[in-house]
Amino acid sequence: MFIKTSFAFLLVLSVCNLLHADPPVPPVGKRWVLNPDFSDEFNGTQLDSTKWLDHHPTWKGRVPGLFLPSQVSVKDGCLQIEGKKLEKDIVIDKGNGKKDVFTIAGGAVVSKQAAYRGYYECRLKAAKTTMSTTFWFSGGGGEGPHGCDSYGLEWDIQECIGRNGDFDGSYFANGMHSNSHYWYTDCDGEKFDHRAEQVKFEDPELASEDFHVYGGWWRDETKASYYYDNGEPKHQIFYNEISEKPFDRPLYMRLVSETYPFPWIELPSDEELADPTKNIAYYDWVRGYKLVDVEDPNHIDMDTKRGTQEGGVRGTVSEDKAPVKPRSVVKVFDEKITFNTDDCELSASGTLKIAFTYKANEEREDVLELHDSNGGIVADATIAAYAGYANRVFDFAIGKDVASKSGLKLTGSIRPINSDRSDHLSTDSLDVDRASPSDPRPQK
Repeated sequence: MFIKTSFAFLLVLSVCNLLHADPPVPPVGKRWVLNPDFSDEFNGTQLDSTKWLDHHPTWKGRVPGLFLPSQVSVKDGCLQIEGKKLEKDIVIDKGNGKKDVFTIAGGAVVSKQAAYRGYYECRLKAAKTTMSTTFWFSGGGGEGPHGCDSYGLEWDIQECIGRNGDFDGSYFANGMHSNSHYWYTDCDGEKFDHRAEQVKFEDPELASEDFHVYGGWWRDETKASYYYDNGEPKHQIFYNEISEKPFDRPLYMRLVSETYPFPWIELPSDEELADPTKNIAYYDWVRGYKLVDVEDPNHIDMDTKRGTQEGGVRGTVSEDKAPVKPRSVVKVFDEKITFNTDDCELSASGTLKIAFTYKANEEREDVLELHDSNGGIVADATIAAYAGYANRVFDFAIGKDVASKSGLKLTGSIRPINSDRSDHLSTDSLDVDRASPSDPRPQK
């Protein structure tokens, strides 16, 4: 038994906290910065109470699954949510003679801050049961466009279960499933669940077999893009028949393991709920990023609508335009500089337009050096590289005399601040061809 337990413990350690995962390439002139309110590596021994609630503040769970803080833990480098058969049913009186009977324990972790736009990703492995392992956002809403109506919002980056079976929702055990809901109540009090077309990524492997990275880019009030294991994106237009800009409010992040509606997905068996090799959903890490200007040293996002969830009360969202600054250096990026060769060009007037991206976990320097055919440095520049993943264009003034030379080669490196030339973290290079002012041709 000791050998088996030790092996299982080492296995969890071996799969948690692996893989650099990056957000998609940002727009030119922007950079992604880590947003600490929605980022956690789960490397401690308890949930960070400054960021997270260990329960859902407004929802007890879907019957028969009850959210209990006791099912939430942080250990072995992961957030873990354990499904379990309750020793005794828990009955909650709903009033008017109605009762909810809960027989299964699940769990929910909810952000204390509300997110608005940005990129969010999570590396997780589903429990090997029919309980859910999910990564989603909800909240927002309020008064509708007619004054007498109302709405709420839900954005699901990933919803899955851990095994197949003879039920209609069996496909939820494979791949990635992304949804968005516009929960609408009209002026007559009738409720509607308006959904955009679901985005799916097919994968024959069960979501419980291994860790995968699930990402979502909330681009604006009208659309989102989804990413499975950092692959090519698929896009979604939010339901917009009631409001042209439906997703216009901040939402709270949810990491949840619940029971799904029966019989669409069957309930987990008592046997699998008693099996610790099957009944745990693992969240390796979660990360949120905000877009800021590439040259903004303060990480201020002028587009943010950051809200606070006070005391777990839904809807108490206040505007907060404070700078988004990481509390400490989190090494989420593989630090490097990369030239975008198709967008670089040299003019005879003496300006070299350089397009490049860089990734930096903390403030660095990008050093550009232009070499002649003999290897000598004929022009150089040092540019501040603020923390994040940046996509920028730099106009390198090298002068007409230098621009007229042949055999020029550009090198770029990302380095610690005030370090010497040999202390680079990453380098890239490209050959520079001459181009006339009337024919600025891109570099190959």
